[in-house]
Amino acid sequence: MRQNLRVAAYAVCVRDGHLLLARSPAADGTPEWVLPGGGMEHGEDPYDTVVRELEEETGYRVEVTGLLGLDSVRRVFPGGGALRRPVDHHGVRLVYEARVTGGDLRFETGGSTDMAAWHDLADVPGLRRIRLVDVGLRLWRERPPTGRVPATGG
Repeated sequence: MRQNLRVAAYAVCVRDGHLLLARSPAADGTPEWVLPGGGMEHGEDPYDTVVRELEEETGYRVEVTGLLGLDSVRRVFPGGGALRRPVDHHGVRLVYEARVTGGDLRFETGGSTDMAAWHDLADVPGLRRIRLVDVGLRLWRERPPTGRVPATGG
């Protein structure tokens, strides 16, 4: 079985009761909302990753105001065909809090997302979203001293 480790950095940006999210296609192609952010490039500091990714996906320049915590997820993806082995994937995701300091909301072109938008915090539970959105909001609301929130289903 092949092993894969991916480290990524994401931001929780809340302004006037609204959360900034980006939209990305799920594995089946259905759009789902995600925290803006993404994978680190080799040698890149996670702080720089979140600043870069947020501007790429939303058009905003941000100031990182704190490290909220992290999320660690591990899944095994089955292989396919004669040459593809299963992959044991481990994702470590750092979650920062950030504040918009400039730029204009725009959509990413040619990237991993196709839209960015502010969503009322009360409406987030009704959105099709990845689990990391809920983890990020819990970290933002609860600010646990360990930087982790207990895993929930899904």
